[in-house]
Amino acid sequence: MTLYRTTRLMLSGAAFLSLAGSAFALDGQDLLTKINAAYSQQGGTIIADGVDVDGTSVTLKKASFKTNSGEAVSIGDITMKGVEEDEDGGYYVEEASFPNISATNEGATFTATDLTLSGISIPADPKGEGLNSMLLYENAHSGPVKVVQNGAELFSLAESDMNLTLREDESGFDFDGAFKGLKADLSKASDAQSKEAIDKLALQHIQGDITMKGAWELTPGTIDISEFAFDFNNVGKLNFAFKISGYTMSFMKSLQEAAKQAEANQNKEEAQQALGLSMLGLMQQLSFESAQIRFDDASITKRALDYAGSQQNISGQQMADSLKAMTPIMLAQLNIPELQNAISAAVNTFLDNPKSLTLAAAPAKPVPFPMIMGAAMGAPNTLPQVLGVKVSAND
Repeated sequence: MTLYRTTRLMLSGAAFLSLAGSAFALDGQDLLTKINAAYSQQGGTIIADGVDVDGTSVTLKKASFKTNSGEAVSIGDITMKGVEEDEDGGYYVEEASFPNISATNEGATFTATDLTLSGISIPADPKGEGLNSMLLYENAHSGPVKVVQNGAELFSLAESDMNLTLREDESGFDFDGAFKGLKADLSKASDAQSKEAIDKLALQHIQGDITMKGAWELTPGTIDISEFAFDFNNVGKLNFAFKISGYTMSFMKSLQEAAKQAEANQNKEEAQQALGLSMLGLMQQLSFESAQIRFDDASITKRALDYAGSQQNISGQQMADSLKAMTPIMLAQLNIPELQNAISAAVNTFLDNPKSLTLAAAPAKPVPFPMIMGAAMGAPNTLPQVLGVKVSAND
């Protein structure tokens, strides 16, 4: 891969690309063939009624996406700008823009606007071993997304962006994403019990963001998701993080091939069984390195205790005291005395002064997935020690 392509990003399943022509007589059909050769690895192909080429701009007319099982989804015209052919026979596209989406189902209308992909790389040979065998993009963007029913906006998203940057030594890439200005209106819940809970928890109108950060190091196949956070006003922030190794290019392509074969199999029961066996075999290659779940409270805990207590005709404080008393009794059945004490202490601390609660697993060295599955089946009480599990509060 040349320096020219050093910031290309891995294409997610929603990227539908097209063909191009240019002043240097780009072969649009060749481009489409190579797009489909690469994209078919992820389970589908792109179909178009026609292609208009104007210099380095290309419009894919009445495009649709067809899965390997034969299902088709209409997209519309896709416009691509800055299309160039690389020396190795692959292609680069500065930006691809997609039609706005508007679909209505059971009285609810879904709309999405300003949909683009930027910095797209299309491989010459998707069966290669390096990054230049992958569909890559630098940025995936969407503008406002809304769900409206009976004139009321039930859900909206101001914008979203996903970015991926290839490292200079091409050893892997870093990625991040953000879904900003997410809003949900739960005030119109029709079920009386649900409405009561929503009102008592003050969740009628939810607003917040979803963010993520991570990296993929190719040779050891290390995927490190350092942040996958749901942060909502007056509720709290829930963040997931994990790190595994063994997810190499070879592993990924084997996974794609297994999924592709399962989708093409008309016997769905047989396909699911075969996919399950393939997944079980592939899991042998992975190792667990770390994981963490952390919740930072922003007032939801007190409201939840008050609501739960009201269902039993007791106060929120009495509910908290009850939970503190029940926790060690419930944990005693798991036969994990050391972790039991840590969990009980963390729960007591959190319920007394809700700030944060963290569950982390960090073994001294990577643990192969087969060892984890063996412990889970043979001696589940040893899992906390195998994975190095710790629990803490307000840290």
